[in-house]
Order: sequence, then C-alpha cells, then structure tokens
Amino acid sequence: MKDVNYFLFSVVLILQLCLLNAGCSPSYYHNQTDQTAYAIIKHKQQEALGFTEGFSIETPEETLRRTLLFDQHLPYAAPSSIGSDSLADIDHWPEKRLPFALPEQTAGASDAPDMPVTISLVEALQIGAENSREYQTRKEDLFRKALNLDFERNDFRNTLAGQMSGLYSLDRTNAVNDNGVLSGAEGSASLSLSRTLLTGANFTTRIGLDLVQMLRPDRFFSRSIFGDASITIPLLRGSGRHIVTEPLTQAEREMLYAVWDFEFYKADFTAGLIDKYLTVLKAEDQVLNQEENYRGLIRASSRANRLSEAGKTPRIQVDQAIQNELRARDRWIAVRQAFGRELDQFKIRLGLPTDAYLQLDRKELNELKEYINNRLGSLFTDYQAAPAVSPQSLIVLAPPPDEERGPLESDQAEAIRLALAQRLDLKISQGRVYDAQRKVMVAADQLRPELSLFGSVNAGERRGFTDASLADNGRLDFSNGLYTGLLTLDLPLERTAEALAYRDSYIALERAVRDIQEREDTIKQQIRNNLRNLEQSRASLKIQRQAVQLAERRVHGASLNLEAGRAEIRDLLEAQEALLNAQNGLTSAMIDYRLAEVFMQRDMGILRVDNKGVRHEQIPGVNSDATNR
Repeated sequence: MKDVNYFLFSVVLILQLCLLNAGCSPSYYHNQTDQTAYAIIKHKQQEALGFTEGFSIETPEETLRRTLLFDQHLPYAAPSSIGSDSLADIDHWPEKRLPFALPEQTAGASDAPDMPVTISLVEALQIGAENSREYQTRKEDLFRKALNLDFERNDFRNTLAGQMSGLYSLDRTNAVNDNGVLSGAEGSASLSLSRTLLTGANFTTRIGLDLVQMLRPDRFFSRSIFGDASITIPLLRGSGRHIVTEPLTQAEREMLYAVWDFEFYKADFTAGLIDKYLTVLKAEDQVLNQEENYRGLIRASSRANRLSEAGKTPRIQVDQAIQNELRARDRWIAVRQAFGRELDQFKIRLGLPTDAYLQLDRKELNELKEYINNRLGSLFTDYQAAPAVSPQSLIVLAPPPDEERGPLESDQAEAIRLALAQRLDLKISQGRVYDAQRKVMVAADQLRPELSLFGSVNAGERRGFTDASLADNGRLDFSNGLYTGLLTLDLPLERTAEALAYRDSYIALERAVRDIQEREDTIKQQIRNNLRNLEQSRASLKIQRQAVQLAERRVHGASLNLEAGRAEIRDLLEAQEALLNAQNGLTSAMIDYRLAEVFMQRDMGILRVDNKGVRHEQIPGVNSDATNR
C-alpha cells in the first residue's frame, strides 16, 4: 500500500511539471496565435472579397533597405536601423533565436557610385508592398483585428482549467517532545470546464482529487474525490442569442470591415505610389529640359556677343541674353534640387534610406508616351492655323469632342453606378448603419427587468491535513450531494443610465445614416472630378503637343533670322522659353492623364492590387494584366 501511495504522489508531481512546462512555452503560443489569425484572415477574405491570397506580417529576411545599407556602405545609427532580427537578445528574452550578424560599418561612399540601383514602376510597387512602413502598419492592423475576433470567440468556447497543489506541513505547537510532532503532505488536483452558451446560459463543472499522507505520528493515508456544477440562465434582460452574441457579431463584422479597408488601402497606396513615381520622373524630365534650355541660352549669348563685336547687334541685346542665361542657370540649379527632394520623399515612401544611390527607370516615360499614343493617337495631329474670321463674325467655342474620349471617360451615370456597387469603403459605411441599428436593439434590451435562474450541485468530500486519519476515504456520491436553486428578479425601477444610452443609440444611428449619405455624395463628386480631369488632361495633351511643334518651329526660325540679321536676340530667347514651357507642359499632360486614369479606377473601386503589390487594372478594351504602365 505504501508503494501505491508514493506512486499517486509521483503522478501528481509529474503532471504538475508537465503542465508547468507546457504553459511556459512562448514560442508555442506565438506560432499558435499566428496560425489562428492567418486562418481567420483567409476565411474573411473569401467572405468579403470572394477570393483569398497570401498574407503575412513577417518581415522578409532580405529587404532592399538592408541590401542598400550594406552594399552601398550607408551609415546607420543602431542595429534597429537594419531590422528587429538584428537586435541582440536582452536578459530573459522569452524566445531563443540566432540574431542577424551585422557587417562592420566602413566609412566612405558606395563601392560603385556610378552604378545606382534602377527600379521600374512595377518594381517600385512591389518594393513598396515589402518595405513601406505605412503598408506594414496597415497589415498589422488587419492582423490585430483577427486577434481581437479570436478573443471574442473564446468567450463561447469550452474553457478548461487545471489546478494542482502540494503542501508539506510540520506542526510543533503541541509538542512536548518529538512524540507530539505532527507532519504530513497534501496533494490536490482539479479539472474544471466552463462554457457560455449562445443563449446566455453559463455552465461550469469541476471534478477533483485530494491525497493526504500523514508522516508522523502515524502513517495514515487518505484520498477523496469531489465534484460540483452550476448553471446560470438569464430569462429576460440579457437573454437571447441576438443580445448575448452582440460583441462577437460586432467583432466578426469589424474583421470584415478590416479586410475591405485593407483592400481599399492597397488600391489607394498603389495609386499614390504611381503618382509619386511619375512625379519624380516629371521632375527629372524638367531638369533635362532645363539643362537643354540652359545650353541653348549659353549658345545664344555667345552668338549675340559675336554679332555685337561684328557690329550687327546692339550691346543691350547681349546684356539681355546674358541675363536670360543667368536666370536659366538659377532655374537649372533650383529644378535639380527640387528633383532631389522629390526623389528623397519617394524613397521614404518606399521605406528605403534617403541617402541610397537610387534612380528611377526613364524608360517608363518612353513607355508612357507609347501608351498615350496608342490610347489617344488621334489627338496628335499637326497644328493647323484656324481660318481667318472677320471682326464681325460670331466665334463659337467648342468643348473637346466626345469622339476623342479615352476608354475610361465613360458615361457619368454609368461610372457612378459602378462606383456605388464596387467601392469597399461605401460597403463599410453601409455596414455601420446596420451596426447602429443593432445597438438600438441592445440598448432597448437593457431597459427590461432582469430575471435569472441559478442552479448548483456539490457532491463528494474534501480531505486535508487535519482529517487524514478518518477511517473512510472521500467518495463522489451524488445521492448525498447538495442541490440548490435560486431565482432572482431585478425590477426596472432605476434605469436612468440605460434610458440615456437608449436615446443616444438613436442619435448614433442618425449619424451613421448621415455618414453614408456624405460618403455616397463624396464618391459621386470624385467620379465627376475624375471625368473632368480626364477631359482636361486630354485637351491639354493636344494643346501641349501642338505647342511643342510651334515652339520648335519658332526656335528654328528665330535662329535663322538672327543669323540673317532679320531678328533680334529677344526673339530667340522668347522662342526658347516657349519651347521649355511647352516641353514641360507636354510631359505634365501625359502624366496627368495617366494618373487621372489610375485615380478613376481607384475611385470606381475596380483597381485591384494583390499581396505582392502587382496591380490589375480594368480598362475597357485593354488587357489589364498587360497594361501595367
């Protein structure tokens, strides 16, 4: 019998150690939480979007930011500048890992300063999805919504709890000699199960085991089994599935909104990144145009000086040419600095070091020109002078013709209907109205009387140090258990706070309705503005293309006339200034039209971006996957 007793105590001790070890494994909980959250996100993607795609908040082992810092020997302040995996573990860090080995920093510039990293527009979108700090934060927000939903679901799961305890006692209070000393050991283990049902009823049950071993003066051994159970059932206030599960219902819907919000954010982020990319290219193109203009003015001032020395032009025109040359130099320096600022801002948006040697692919502008030519080639006709009109003639001003419209310049009513059906942020606002309606229902429930039914049962006996010498072991006998039942009623005599909350819920509902009305009107305004921008950019394209042709003709003619003595230097200077403005205007018009198309798709809710940052445009008559310019 002694061996059996020691065996039982050993089992209790081993179980305690096993549970202690399982409960102290942070990596297990880390992985388990990730799996649960990713499963929730995948399920909600299917429910909200009709498809699923990969999702992870883990930072890739190799990022472009890290590569640039190391390959170009860029300075950084601390290991945290590289990434969290570069941090050394602090004392008592819960999860063991191998930190990333940082290379030694070296002073100086890049090993290859004449070979910058060139990124295309598609690559920039992929880099942004991987490196952008804002983008990563939005992904983590979605992940946190999944964690919150799992927390709310946990309230309606079976909750298991286990508790074990061991106690050694030595009582010498009544000891005259060693014969009066009492000593012994107690062990107790219990397992409980609780669950809240969807109706609001809460059920709890527990079963346990007590083991007592007296060591002195006699080696008595006793054990007992005990159990109890209770249930609480709300009958009026707080009862019913629709009331009890309201926090879970709201969490489920918040997760749905988070998926929609992130999907809309991806489209907005992509459109903004395209805007920034093309803005940088426009700034660089202005630098090149200004450089060419500066060189032309240097030649013009030199030519004016030669003509002045030959007595063919007055000195005042030479001074005018030199002044224009100085202004051109000032503008050239200014646009170079403006280009540098735009490029630095773009690097920050991508999550890259601002001192990284990086350049954008100028082929994107050439491809954009080809894209515009293919899309709106009918616009680019040579300039033809308008027929002469008499002073008395009535001049009719015609807007841009409809037959020159691009594929996204659709009927306004049809575009608005599509946007109202597709916009994910509008779906969120529509869902908020339904949420507000449910809040009114829940607030009304709080005005009812509270009637609750409670029942419990206790069976079995407990054993401890003081009663280990009892002859019989404790048994689990439900025929000798204690059964209780309780019915409580709380009359609704004081419901001031609840009444105020109920009235406030109607105000919240009205606000939700106004919010969706404002959202709908804003969407209509965005569509109308986008259509205006498309028409304006299309007209500007035609005008600027003809302006470039005229300016080139003016520069050529002014140069020939100046050599022949039939023009002044001022004519050449004005022609070159007009050419510079027309070239910059043409580039701006092309970029503006392309951006207007992108923003139109975003605001219509038809611009989709996958988890790798690749966009899928929906342009009538155009293969979206092939049109990634």
